[in-house]
Amino acid sequence: MKKVLILSASYGEGHNAAARGLRLALEQLGHTAEVFDPFPEAYGKWYERSRRDYLDMIERRPELWALVYKLLDRTPLISLTLPFMRRVGRALSTKLPQFAPDIVVSAYPLYAYLLHHSDSPRPYRFYTVVTDSITINSVWHRAPSDAWLVPNEASAKVMREAGVPAERLQDFGFPVPPVFAAPHPTRVAPGQEEPLRVLYMINAGHATAAALTQKLLEIEGVALTVTAGKDEALRQQLEQTVRDSGKSAQVYGWTSDMPQLLMSHHLLIGKAGGAAVQEAIAARTPMLITKVVPGQEEGNARLLVENDCGAVCDTADSITSTLRSVVSDHASRWRERESNIARLSRPDAALQMARWICRD
Repeated sequence: MKKVLILSASYGEGHNAAARGLRLALEQLGHTAEVFDPFPEAYGKWYERSRRDYLDMIERRPELWALVYKLLDRTPLISLTLPFMRRVGRALSTKLPQFAPDIVVSAYPLYAYLLHHSDSPRPYRFYTVVTDSITINSVWHRAPSDAWLVPNEASAKVMREAGVPAERLQDFGFPVPPVFAAPHPTRVAPGQEEPLRVLYMINAGHATAAALTQKLLEIEGVALTVTAGKDEALRQQLEQTVRDSGKSAQVYGWTSDMPQLLMSHHLLIGKAGGAAVQEAIAARTPMLITKVVPGQEEGNARLLVENDCGAVCDTADSITSTLRSVVSDHASRWRERESNIARLSRPDAALQMARWICRD
């Protein structure tokens, strides 16, 4: 049995989602695994503020993030920031001998640079889990790694073309939680007497969420579920919206049942975040994308659109008109997209990845 240290950071949910999924798979196989984010230990309240500022920037100033993303991709900007990351490096240097891992896996690109620049020897194998699709920033592969574990062949192709040796690329899929691969009730297809069960996951556009919910409630043949996350005021507003409409819908705040919700619903409405897109693929649930953050999320959206597994609908009118077309004709359009997304789905990716990294 192996000891595996998984490094992550809370700048985007995709990194944490991949880290958690891999940890669960490793533990299921009997290995010892821990997810470690050195930023809170290194920077405390400053980290929380920087994380909120990052999330605020991609929500309110996406054009600014697009510029930062290009600079990271095309310049040595990340290397220039390393002197300011000494506390993170020290936190890693303390954690590594304490945990004594056989394997270190990074789901966030910075750590490959910090560990590569460290003077300490590496008595462990080091792997990088790439959490983005297709639009792969070069920060992921400019620092050394024993292998890069990518979410799909399209991403592997991009990295091969960027000069990453093919023998160091492993395509297992995105490491979603193993619960997606566990036996679960068969989802009844929509049509006839079965409504189209729609999951609206609000992770952007909070100010317009109630208005969109109202429009979704007006569509015949749809059974709506809405998740508001940790925004309690928004959850209460949505519950009032449902009551005022005279219709019925399920409204959740934060929930740990997202895998079950995704697998039991027919369609996901939400932004093109790495975790949401990859878990929707694992659940074989087509998606209507409400927002695409420039850079890493562009590839997530392309993955769905180019494989006809969903559509980008950035206005309330485009969402509702597309949803009506999905419901029509006994949901025949949904059946096409569900068949397409099934070809991308690899719900056991985390288990396959865990077996490979602990193979000897």
